[in-house]
Amino acid sequence: MDSIKDLTIVNRHFSGKVRDIYDLGDTLLIVTSDRISAFDVVFPNIIPGKGKILNQISVHFFKETSNMMANHFITDEVSEYPTDLHQFRDELEYRSMLVKKTRVIPFECIVRGYITGSAWKEYKKTGMVNGIKQPENMLESQRFAEFVFTPSTKAEEGHDENISYEEMLTRIDPYIAEEIKKKSIELYSYAHKLLNEKGIILADTKFEFGTINSDIYLIDEMLTPDSSRFWDKATYKIGDTPLSFDKQYIRDFTENSGWNKRPPAPELPDNVIKKTYDKYYEAYRIIVGEGNLKF
Repeated sequence: MDSIKDLTIVNRHFSGKVRDIYDLGDTLLIVTSDRISAFDVVFPNIIPGKGKILNQISVHFFKETSNMMANHFITDEVSEYPTDLHQFRDELEYRSMLVKKTRVIPFECIVRGYITGSAWKEYKKTGMVNGIKQPENMLESQRFAEFVFTPSTKAEEGHDENISYEEMLTRIDPYIAEEIKKKSIELYSYAHKLLNEKGIILADTKFEFGTINSDIYLIDEMLTPDSSRFWDKATYKIGDTPLSFDKQYIRDFTENSGWNKRPPAPELPDNVIKKTYDKYYEAYRIIVGEGNLKF
C-alpha cells in the first residue's frame, strides 16, 4: 500500500517518506505505508506488507516500554478509532495507530552500541564519532565501551545533519536535551539486552520525542528495521559487517548500483523487494514471537 487515496474525511497533516499522518483534532492517525527510502530518497517501488511490520513492531514496543517512558500511543484497534474511520478498516488494520498529538522536538536521538555505518566512516577519517574522540585501532562492528548518543537534526526536506550533544544543548532547552538523551540510552539499553537474548544484536537505533505542555513523550516509531540496525547474532564478527534484518540490505544494494543517492531513486528488482520483505518479516517474527503474529 502506497497511501490511502480516499481518506478525505480528515485533513491530511503531512506525508512523510514512509508515514501518512492525519489530523483528527486532539489526536493523530498515523498510517504506515509500504514505501521504502534510503539516503532520504523514496524509491518508486513499494515493499508489500512492510508497513504492517513496521507498525506492529512499534505498537509492540510502545506497549512494552510504557512503564519506562510515556509515549503517544493510544490504540491500534480500528474499532476504537472515530466512527467515520471504520469504513477504512481494510486499509487501516495492522498498519495504523491512533496517537496523542505532541509538539515534535526536532531532533533524532540516535544511540549507537557498535561502530558501523556513518559512524565507522567518520571514525576512519577523524578518529571521532559525532565529535567524540574514540579509542585508537577500533575495528568495524566493534562494540563501544559505552553506548554513544549521537543526535541529528530532523530535516523536513533534504538530509538530516549530525551534530554533537554540545551543539544540541545550544539549540533546545538543556533540561529537555538532557532528559531525551537519558531516556534514549535507557531505552536502547533495555532493547539491546532483550533482543540479544532473542539472537539479534541491536547495533544502533533512533528515537524521537515530543511534548504536551511540559511533559515529554516518546513518539513516531520505535525499534523497527527502518529505524534500527538489527544484526544476526550468530554471524556477528568484529571487523566485518554482520548479516542484518533491516534497511541496510537496500542501502548496500543501492551503494553497489552506482546510484548517486539523489532523486530519483532507481527501480528495485523483484528479488531485492522480496529479500527486503523477508528480512523485515524475520525481524518481526523474532521480536514479537510466533504467538503474537497478527498477519
